[in-house]
Amino acid sequence: ELDVEPADRRDEPRVDAEFLGHVRRGDFAAAAKHVDLRFLASLGSGIAVGIVGLATVMSHLLEHHEQLTYSAFFGLIAASSVLVGRMVDRWTIREIGVFVGGAAFAFWLVGLLPADAPDSLAYVFLCGTIGICAMILPGISGAFILVILGKYEAITGLIKGAVRGDVSVEAISVVAVFGAGCAVGLIGFSKVLRWLLARHEAVTMALLCGFMAGSLRKIWPFKAADEPAGVHSEKIDFRGNVWPESFGATEWTCVGLAVVAAALVLVLDFSTGHAAEKAVDDVEAEPKAER
Repeated sequence: ELDVEPADRRDEPRVDAEFLGHVRRGDFAAAAKHVDLRFLASLGSGIAVGIVGLATVMSHLLEHHEQLTYSAFFGLIAASSVLVGRMVDRWTIREIGVFVGGAAFAFWLVGLLPADAPDSLAYVFLCGTIGICAMILPGISGAFILVILGKYEAITGLIKGAVRGDVSVEAISVVAVFGAGCAVGLIGFSKVLRWLLARHEAVTMALLCGFMAGSLRKIWPFKAADEPAGVHSEKIDFRGNVWPESFGATEWTCVGLAVVAAALVLVLDFSTGHAAEKAVDDVEAEPKAER
């Protein structure tokens, strides 16, 4: 019987029954090869370094330069939403409806107030599972999901404390449980997302584009003076978006940062896309005998 599964699919790292079989038999070398452990270790190390390194930086930026930080992220997400929208081959009524629904859902979601958070490890595990799902979707911030769930400052506080050497058994337990929740959510949801992209790519990309567009409500840099806006506020409400009555140096700086950030995304996409096309052309130009 012929194996008709494409070679590139067989070579992809996957956490599946075959991987579990290797682990059950104690063949850890084969298990590591099956999931491409070197790649996952490199990726995980990069994520860990980014979280530890940027936790303090982002806290400082949001606390002392919140408006400018929101402006830069507004440009980044706005440009990224355009790129995601371009991945939809043809916009029909179905795709437009899904886009509008996704945008409305994200617009509603980012306007929620944070919930009172239980202190149990089970709830921490749930927060990790839900938060990591948002992190692999464009447009919905995993950090903001943690704010809604009431665990953002608790988790980032433990991370910053660990960097300063403030480590305890309780802190290690919480971080370990949170990490386990992230792992479960990432493995499970990535399979769902992969299935959606394989069978309903246009609809899925339209939905993700809507998520990104709707989430812009959260990071609109201009807020009413009496409305708290940042994650460090005691009560978070993103419904206080306003249009500036006049444009001074601060307002134009915000606009400039948003434009520069958006331009950076578009330039990077153009350069990487051009490089990829050139690589494909070079491969196609090779004589068949040399392949």
